[in-house]
Amino acid sequence: MKHVPSRSCIVCREQKDKSQLVRIVRSSDGEVTVDTTGKAPGRGAYVCASGECMKTAINKRLFNRAFKQQLPMDVYDGLRAEYDRMIGYADK
Repeated sequence: MKHVPSRSCIVCREQKDKSQLVRIVRSSDGEVTVDTTGKAPGRGAYVCASGECMKTAINKRLFNRAFKQQLPMDVYDGLRAEYDRMIGYADK
C-alpha cells in the first residue's frame, strides 16, 4: 500500500491528505503565491480547498504566523484573487 502524505490546515487544524489541501508558498525572494503543483521550493502553508478556510486565513491574516513575518495587505489581496481564479477553473 502506497503512503499518502497528510498535512494540517493552518485554519481548522484538521489533518487531511495533501491532495485535499491547497499549498501557499513563500519563496526565498519573499514572493507569496498559490502553489498549484505542490512542489514549489520555499516555506509552505496548507489550507483546506473548501474556500471557507481560505477566507478565514485571509481575513485573520493567518499567513503572518505561518510564514513568521508580517505580510502586506496587497499580498493577501493577490492570494484572494489567485485562489478565486483557481476555484473558478475547478468549477468548470
